[in-house]
Amino acid sequence: MKFHSALHSFHIPVLGTGYTVDTPIKVAQYGIDSVISLADDTLIEKMRELYSEKFGLPFQAISDAIDDFRAKRITAYLDMIDEIVQEKLEEIKSSIHKKGSELEKYFELLPDFSALKIEYQKKLSEFGQGSKIHQWLHQNLKAGSIDVNIMTKLDKENYKGSEKLPVEYNDAHAALRGFANSNLQSSIVLSAGMNPRLSSYFENFDDFYPDEQGKLKKEIILKVSDYRSALIQGKFFAKKGLWVSEYRIESGLNCGGHAFATDGYLMGPILEEFKNNRETLIQDIHALCVKALADKNKFVPEQPLPVKFTAQGGVGTANEHEFLLQYYNLDSIGWGTPFLLVPEASNVDEDTIKLLSDAKEEELYLSGISPLGVPFNSVRNSTKDIEKEKQVKEGKPGAICTKRFLVSSKEYSEKMMCTASRTYQSIKIDELKAKELAPSEFEKQYNKIVEKACLCLGLASTTLMVNNLPAEGNSRGVSICPGPNMAYFSGKFSLKEMVDHIYGRKNIIVRDDRPNLFVKELSSYYDYLKKQIDDEVKPIAESSSKKFQTFKKNLLDGIEYYKELFYNGSNHPAIACKSDIHKLNGFENQINSLPIPVSNK
Repeated sequence: MKFHSALHSFHIPVLGTGYTVDTPIKVAQYGIDSVISLADDTLIEKMRELYSEKFGLPFQAISDAIDDFRAKRITAYLDMIDEIVQEKLEEIKSSIHKKGSELEKYFELLPDFSALKIEYQKKLSEFGQGSKIHQWLHQNLKAGSIDVNIMTKLDKENYKGSEKLPVEYNDAHAALRGFANSNLQSSIVLSAGMNPRLSSYFENFDDFYPDEQGKLKKEIILKVSDYRSALIQGKFFAKKGLWVSEYRIESGLNCGGHAFATDGYLMGPILEEFKNNRETLIQDIHALCVKALADKNKFVPEQPLPVKFTAQGGVGTANEHEFLLQYYNLDSIGWGTPFLLVPEASNVDEDTIKLLSDAKEEELYLSGISPLGVPFNSVRNSTKDIEKEKQVKEGKPGAICTKRFLVSSKEYSEKMMCTASRTYQSIKIDELKAKELAPSEFEKQYNKIVEKACLCLGLASTTLMVNNLPAEGNSRGVSICPGPNMAYFSGKFSLKEMVDHIYGRKNIIVRDDRPNLFVKELSSYYDYLKKQIDDEVKPIAESSSKKFQTFKKNLLDGIEYYKELFYNGSNHPAIACKSDIHKLNGFENQINSLPIPVSNK
């Protein structure tokens, strides 16, 4: 079995703005890596006050009236989490004499192939519970990484009164500064593509450059959808002397939250390309990085710094987990959606847990509710959607925009507006009425306008409920963003049950019809292509016709890859199911017969 530098071979990715906002406090002491969203500094400040009181730590509120309050809130919160996690870890190290202690849980959660777990059993037999084992524990036990996430495009310009503030006060810039100024030795995950101005801002912080031992205090992780994106972004950073320490490869559609579909490129072939070219990527980027570091008179490592390749999106069984690690030579697998059913790890209220637990394939869908205009994985009948639909029926569509974290439109104002706001939707609806469209067309376009939901409040609401904090804006409506994989998990689980499932020590999936993760993603891409074709404005443009043809070809190429993999590549149980091979052939026939409209021009 492959050994990993991390204690666990899985990590918990960012889940919305609130679901994992305090996850490191819950799991990092067991060596589990997790990711906090830095989008919502108002929620972060409330959680800082909550935990300061809980752990008896000093607290002084950081008002939004002070300079650079967003960055300062984030720094203070991250430093507090680091302090709490280290305190919890020290308690674990000292609990060896306690029956059923946290130390037992620490080692029980580790995979059976863990070098640390094996060594601990050996040392325990050798030393007993005396001072030598205490010393070994203090030297070898470590916490999971307290990582953070920034969606690079959420970089709203900010104002003081009517005066626009300098670019470093933009939302993403301030969040980066908040992390960079913290005491953490961890990673920042950049998602949702490139923001060159934000990427260049990293140059201002020494923690992202190697010290004289070649160590990085803070590391950069790129969430990418394909090899080309990884290469372009990795080189961009390298030319500034900045090393990307991990490429986190995420499925375009078989994931939670915002879905960034590829042009029909599927997860398996993408992972194969990384597998075949990883050394080339590392060496090419190292060469660029060395030159840039030398030009800046900074320490120049002779060899490439450590780099990880990880994957996430739709993984649901121990067999799939192990297969991805072994076959594609990956370092860790992200498990996101299933952890929404683990109260020990995430913030989800009881009613929403039941909604998720009961959800089947038809209730989980790719929606248009995000104000960013990006497809968003959702579950039907969430309380936020019910609240939104009630307002529409009452003739009051749109939300009162208070947080403004997801503003994205300058269509009507120099200051960005949120497309889910009442102000924006009122203007749009008035414009629509002036067009005097046929009733059916009016309804279609009207529904697209009012479909947008206030995710700033919706994604934070359940965190406030779980922690008995006051609602924001008199709204308790919950938006939640599970991936399609949620259909195969039913119930509420303990942290140990979920970790045991990941490592094959327990099976918590009761359904016997769950498709292989590659087949499930293929199904999502087929549905996505069909909808894109159906929604395309007629008569179709030549560019759209070519785009659909390319998309179709890439799907069929992906199926050919899977055929080779399923039939000849491996006898691993994760990909050897006859029903999945049958489904693969079925999708090939459906995609081949899918008519691509041709432009008349």
